[in-house]
Amino acid sequence: MNILITSAGRRVSLLQAFQKELKKITPDGKVYAADANPILSAACRVSDDFFMVPRLDDESYVSTLIENCKQRNIGLVVPTIDHELMLLAENKERFLENGITVLVSKPDFVKKCRNKKVTHEYFESMGVSVAKEFKKDDYQLPLFIKPIDGSRSVDTFIIKSKEELTNYHFENDKLLFLEYLDHQDHDEYTCDLYYNKQHELKCIVPRKRIEVRDGEVNKGVTCRNELVDHLKEKLSFMDGAVGCITAQFFMHKESNQIYGIELNARFGGGYPLSYLAGANFPKWIFEEYYQKKELADQFDVWEDNLLMLRYDNEVLVHGYKG
Repeated sequence: MNILITSAGRRVSLLQAFQKELKKITPDGKVYAADANPILSAACRVSDDFFMVPRLDDESYVSTLIENCKQRNIGLVVPTIDHELMLLAENKERFLENGITVLVSKPDFVKKCRNKKVTHEYFESMGVSVAKEFKKDDYQLPLFIKPIDGSRSVDTFIIKSKEELTNYHFENDKLLFLEYLDHQDHDEYTCDLYYNKQHELKCIVPRKRIEVRDGEVNKGVTCRNELVDHLKEKLSFMDGAVGCITAQFFMHKESNQIYGIELNARFGGGYPLSYLAGANFPKWIFEEYYQKKELADQFDVWEDNLLMLRYDNEVLVHGYKG
């Protein structure tokens, strides 16, 4: 009953949550970590054990991962970054043939999440409002510009005057011109959503983003607000979605109008706040995928108004030679 966190990097809190919950079920269970450079990965260093894998663009990545899982009796793989999701989703059956479950949504759903333009269209099809998209020859200022396939806030721009626009913005086909939703008027939320094997929504935890660093929440607070009922109504079923889905929304401070911004078919960097508030996704994953239990609704199990203030910590490795 061992599990694996892939592309572990610095996801120490997520890995420790899985360790804690796995030990409750089987004291001998291990949580492994994999990374292209595990020696310099904090999460690998705090895991029960770790191993190196090739880069995702290496054609041997999947076979190497499967072989390592078989050697270590790993039955469940939990991916953590956008770039590995499609590769793992497309090879999900190959893993199953070797007795390994990959906790990843179906390829069609992953595609919807990876292309932000398609994500907006999907939100609209589900009855969730989105920021207006402009043509590059017919736009209104201020603008928010972001890439179709971006992550971690890379290549995003707030444009308030024409002088700030450059050829790069107009010539880069990956950049979307969107209506700017001002933080003075809107609060921004990341929601941790749990979907069971039947793609049914079982839990929603909105986390208000107070401060963000490198695209990841640094200060946040859980909020039981209008988002919960809105998402229960609109996103109660998302075909192909399983496990943790991370979704971002803006909500107007006065009208409470909600706008869908992004969907990510994986654990977000701020999930540890939801876990500490009581939304125990690792436990539910073990119950569903190992103990074959049917999960009840879990909408009321978490603590409201729980503030998280993150800080840097150290993992020390003695005798490091480089």
